[in-house]
Amino acid sequence: QVQLVESGGGLVQPGGSLKLSCAVSGIMISIKTMGWYRQAPGKQREIVARVGPGAAPVYADSVKGRFTISRDNAKNTVILQMNSLKPEDTAVYYCNKFPLPVSPWGQGTQVTVSS
Repeated sequence: QVQLVESGGGLVQPGGSLKLSCAVSGIMISIKTMGWYRQAPGKQREIVARVGPGAAPVYADSVKGRFTISRDNAKNTVILQMNSLKPEDTAVYYCNKFPLPVSPWGQGTQVTVSS
């Protein structure tokens, strides 16, 4: 069974940075396209970044130039470095396969950007 465990969220001021990690078990991320998703209050879950084997990362326009997705295949971990954070980045962040996420999703990690 696939397990996804996200961590690294927190409260940060606008302009700050956070680094999210997702420990994956049950699948080898090295051969899968993995993504980071987020869900803000009252909104649908959206994909913000994804990276596949041998492919360049793809980012949502709203985070392009600020977020960087990477993968540590040896640790089976997906990472999201978030810089220049804005209040509109406030959401619960999840990782999962893309484009067909597995169930169940992880618990996510809360990111709150506020002064």
